[in-house]
Amino acid sequence: MPEPELEKDFSLEGSMPEGAAPLESIVCTEELHRRPSRPPDFEKENRALVALVTALSDSASTIFQTLAETILNVTKCDSAGLSLLTPDGGKRYYWPAIAGMLAPHLGGGTLMPVVPAAEECLLVPFYVDGKAVGTIWGIMHSDRRRFDSEDERILNSLGQFASVAYRTVASVDNLKVQIAARETAEAELRERATGLEARVRRLIDANLMGIFTWNLEGRIVEANETFLKMVQWGREDVGSAGMRWTDLTPEQWRARDELAVADLKAAGAMQPYRKEYFRKDGSRVPVLVGATLFEEGGNDGVAFALDLSEQERAEEAFRRVEEQARAIVDSALDAVVAMDAEGIITDWNKQAEETFGWTRPEALGRRMSDTIIPAQYRLSHERGLKHFFKTGEGPVLNRRIEITALRRDGTEFPVELAITPLKSGDTWTFSSFIRDITAPRQAQEDLRKAQAELAHVNRVMTMGELTASIAHEVNQPLAAILASGDSCTAWLGNEPPNLDRARAALGRITQAATQASEIVQRLRALFRKTTSLTTSVDVNAVIEDTISLVHHETQRHNIFLRTELTRGAPSVSGDRVQLQQVILNLAMNGIESVAGLDNEPKRLMIRSTLSNPGELLVSVEDTGVGIDAEHADRLFAPFFTTKPQGIGMGLPICRSIIEAHGGRLWAAKNEPRGAAFHFILPARAE
Repeated sequence: MPEPELEKDFSLEGSMPEGAAPLESIVCTEELHRRPSRPPDFEKENRALVALVTALSDSASTIFQTLAETILNVTKCDSAGLSLLTPDGGKRYYWPAIAGMLAPHLGGGTLMPVVPAAEECLLVPFYVDGKAVGTIWGIMHSDRRRFDSEDERILNSLGQFASVAYRTVASVDNLKVQIAARETAEAELRERATGLEARVRRLIDANLMGIFTWNLEGRIVEANETFLKMVQWGREDVGSAGMRWTDLTPEQWRARDELAVADLKAAGAMQPYRKEYFRKDGSRVPVLVGATLFEEGGNDGVAFALDLSEQERAEEAFRRVEEQARAIVDSALDAVVAMDAEGIITDWNKQAEETFGWTRPEALGRRMSDTIIPAQYRLSHERGLKHFFKTGEGPVLNRRIEITALRRDGTEFPVELAITPLKSGDTWTFSSFIRDITAPRQAQEDLRKAQAELAHVNRVMTMGELTASIAHEVNQPLAAILASGDSCTAWLGNEPPNLDRARAALGRITQAATQASEIVQRLRALFRKTTSLTTSVDVNAVIEDTISLVHHETQRHNIFLRTELTRGAPSVSGDRVQLQQVILNLAMNGIESVAGLDNEPKRLMIRSTLSNPGELLVSVEDTGVGIDAEHADRLFAPFFTTKPQGIGMGLPICRSIIEAHGGRLWAAKNEPRGAAFHFILPARAE
């Protein structure tokens, strides 16, 4: 048969249509392994492979169409074909060959609508040098049958041939010179041989894969350069009859070879399988081997061998990556727990073993909710999982929260939890990162107690400085009680007794006693060591109570104390005693700052205003010596003080109290002189 003219040879570029469809439009569905499957038909598969090998050697220009028709025949589908990526980086794809119902609807390399539409499609990608170059596929346009795993296995086998065919077509131009040089030899060969043997010869010489002819006695009759390079033998070894496929096989693979030979004798073909060959230097090469007899019941046949070294290196690299990922997860300081869409634990690292008390083998396969979630939260967990699958949203996903977890011994403990959902295909996995915060929680509680103790000490010290003011404040109602008591006695001693005046005196006694009781209660609250109690606090009332405590001090030092309190100011949420401590501390600092002035005016101003919507601003301003610029940066540092008898904890405690209430405290220069301390608190939501 004459060879085609070079200008008529098949070209990938020539088959590419204008306006080819974008790669993103390809849709592939893979749901086969749960379906019932037919038993493998290796004889049919091998006949198809031999036919394709023959077609490839006859004409590369029609090999894709032959492959499409082979897929149609082997899988019994309605349409079959190939989709190839364009050489511009795979931005588009096109159809060089289609068989079956879709064939009449191919125009200019693009598909036009077809009726009936596809019922389901099976696609298998194929690769060249590790890069995807296209897919082979089959389509059912009706429900007369469904694809199964046997179809997938056959298409995977044909996909390996598709890789070879693609490389053959893509390298036609490079082979033209070789083809021209071999025309004379091939003409002589075609004259000597006919049929399958001649066509196999051309495929062997193409060196696209390792191919050799053999006999059942174990001898390799001929082999192409690819196979010889694969096993590092020379052509002279074949010619001297010293090369035997049985000797190339390591001991552990010989039993598998015997099964393959039995299949060949029984059916004339065998299923491709993985094995190893010895190289001449004693090393081994992993291969995928398939073979068929030239004639059923004969003694001679042809085999192909694909070098799997690169694939095994890739698999080994993947295993190393998996091992590294496992090591990283196991070395994580947080417990890492993964579960599937059914709530079953699928991963459990070493920290999870230490945190919860379950070993990895024990935890895998258990329900997450029964293993680490306390009973009172399990129903919420199950509802949240169902809500996620309905809406794609979850209140605890992709953020850190604090929650209670359960150990194996039944104890509950606080944890910080972050959950990340991940979808692979149609499968959801939820990865949980869990940190035991028992120790940090205890440290926070210890710190809170220490801060409360320190704040109490600070209050007691401040109240100690106000002893004279407290005595003066309490003495006023007591003096009123004594005076009213004397008046009551005198009115009762009259003849007749003046009962109206006596009752009035007794009323004044009751009023003064109530006033004294309130003063004592406020003082006791400041001296009492209690835990923080959050209530609704009227800051203006707290300021007025504080003024009553420092009033005597301001009079003693001739300080003019004035207030500007916004009427109707909103209340705040907080601890009344702690907020009074802040105002009292700032007021005493202001008094001490102006007390030592000689001729300058001594003024102290306390204000409350609305600075921004929802924020209450309190300011304590004095006309004292002000803040030394050298000390401004350390003003709120613990144990920093400019007072001879101070301990340097007043302002740091004040700032910590305000920040614990969600506000902030800062100092500024007062105009024209002195210092101003301001703090902002969020208003209480009514």
